[in-house]
Amino acid sequence: MSLPYWQDRDPLDALAVAEAAEKFGYHRLWIGEMATFDAFALATAIGMAPGRIPLCLGPFAVDVRSPATIAMGVASVAALTGRSVDVAIGSSSTVVVSGWHGRQRTRTAVHLEDSARILRGLLTGAKVDFEGAVERIKGYRLRLAPPHSSIAVAAFGARALAAAARTADRVVLNLVTPEQVSRCAELVRAAAVDTGLPSPAISVWVTAAADPTADMRATVRRGVVGYLRAPGYDAMFEEAGFGEVVRLAQSGAHPRDVLAAVPDELPAAVGMFGDTAALADRLDAYRRAGADEIVVVPTTSAEDPAGHHTLETLARIDNA
Repeated sequence: MSLPYWQDRDPLDALAVAEAAEKFGYHRLWIGEMATFDAFALATAIGMAPGRIPLCLGPFAVDVRSPATIAMGVASVAALTGRSVDVAIGSSSTVVVSGWHGRQRTRTAVHLEDSARILRGLLTGAKVDFEGAVERIKGYRLRLAPPHSSIAVAAFGARALAAAARTADRVVLNLVTPEQVSRCAELVRAAAVDTGLPSPAISVWVTAAADPTADMRATVRRGVVGYLRAPGYDAMFEEAGFGEVVRLAQSGAHPRDVLAAVPDELPAAVGMFGDTAALADRLDAYRRAGADEIVVVPTTSAEDPAGHHTLETLARIDNA
């Protein structure tokens, strides 16, 4: 399960969602980072509370955080909480990297691969010297106990997926249709074969709501607006039948107007919403498409700020 960071919800709901993931027996808690919490700080707060659910931090944007700072953060959370802590890296968006942080996105796929290779050494406790095409490090070793974390790489395009196949234990796909999962999984498998490596597992983040209310549907519609003009996502949504909305977003229309044009069916194409039977069907569709791990991103609301109903329903389906 991944903590959701819905724009129209209280950020502190994340703590209640984490408690719910523990309560309903989820196998791993993903703690991402975007516009609210520093992920290491939030993970420490969650990890020091009662419970034992393993943590996976990120994806961290490689153009924003260096491999050394990521490794230090992961080791810090592991040392302070005693939890098992894995890590994910990704590329994030131009808005986040350039607009918010004043950095430049540089050769994304190569940067992901360089960062993953450096992290691989650091997280085992090795002193790392690495001179890559984009990223470099000389003579650093973790001073804390090495967490021996697994490494996940979030990817979407063909080159990034190939880089992930060469370096990651797990490939992360976010906000994708089952058809896109199938295509990405095939690319990952082919790249792994080309390099003589075992194919990494595929983790798919899927937004979900059991018996969604009108407010919950509005929340998830708002959450997809920023993806409609993103490279690759635009083609995926157009293929899924939402070309008119994609073209509106690409025209430079105000996000408010784009949101007004987004139908409920659009987020449903990259999520799972409905009653128990509908959720079970979507889980099966993602698994048949090649998802080894389905990471639930629960939709929360004022009536259910921890996403209890959705998390309990999906846990019951999974355990049936």
